[in-house]
Amino acid sequence: MNKLNHIIEKVKDNRRIDVNEGLSLFRQADFLTLASLANHRRFFLHPDKIVTYVVDRNINYTNICVSGCRFCAFFASPGQESGYIISKQELSDKIKETIDLGGTQILLQGGMHPDLEIDYYVDLLRFIKENFDIHIHGFSPPEIDFIANKSSLSIDKTISILKEAGLSSIPGGGAEILCDDIRKKVSPNKCLSGEWLEVMRRAHARGMRSSATMMFGHLEKDFHIFAHMDKIRNLQDETHGFTAFIPWTFQPDNTNISVKKKTSVEYLRVLAMSRLFLDNIDNIQASWVTQGDKIAQTALYFGANDMGSTMIEENVVASAGVDFMLSREELTRLIAKAGFEPKQRDCYYHLL
Repeated sequence: MNKLNHIIEKVKDNRRIDVNEGLSLFRQADFLTLASLANHRRFFLHPDKIVTYVVDRNINYTNICVSGCRFCAFFASPGQESGYIISKQELSDKIKETIDLGGTQILLQGGMHPDLEIDYYVDLLRFIKENFDIHIHGFSPPEIDFIANKSSLSIDKTISILKEAGLSSIPGGGAEILCDDIRKKVSPNKCLSGEWLEVMRRAHARGMRSSATMMFGHLEKDFHIFAHMDKIRNLQDETHGFTAFIPWTFQPDNTNISVKKKTSVEYLRVLAMSRLFLDNIDNIQASWVTQGDKIAQTALYFGANDMGSTMIEENVVASAGVDFMLSREELTRLIAKAGFEPKQRDCYYHLL
């Protein structure tokens, strides 16, 4: 039996494959073989035809950032006129609207603002918790690492303070590719992969759950993608704290990285491989925000079992010229038309 067939048999038997086997499968298997294997694995883990989604809103509390990420079209440098910090009135209005639309959580993310210390974030979280009954999924690992450094605190202490103030779970943003040779090129001032993983390790140890992401299609090679997934898989073996994995493609417009945009086929191949390689993460999310509705539907047959958020508001990807927006009705219709049963969930993947 040749090597590729041996790997395919391993996958069909739900046995773990290593990085080299994953790469061989990714490079050699044809498109529909990957689809079939990923779909098989998805139904092995989730035998029912349910596809989940969450109703939430991305709230960017500031766009002022010193990270200097070459892929970001959203940030403003300190002192730039377009820079802002959200007012409590605007924050309240956004959360009220989210709750009125059936939202159960907010995703709170912002730039690495050089003048904000931990007191700002504690005040922000307490204000939300005192005024609203809503789950706060917030502050990606680079933000937490930045807040910790800014406030001369350990990562563990920072997470402890934020959790106490009302933070419930952590989004997997800012991972990009967890290989430092690539990180130093695309996001020079952002925490390195070790710190990203350490934030997640500490959060999981405190009983918090998080998602994990991967942005690909910029300066990485295919082996970087598998190195990234291997680091996520190893940490999940250790902590079991990741609820979901969300791969998406870099959107090059209005950014400082000039590359050809990845095709839908390339996206679906990586999505399928994430389902096959990350054998210890239950949920794989389709990215309709970067791919649009038709490819997101197709993704449900390439290993994805979750459609992510209705995203009442999204600014970061939109700044790169991508503006797919879907209402809750539209999202449930898409899921149903693809032959699945739409179910609203919370951040922990409990059906509501």
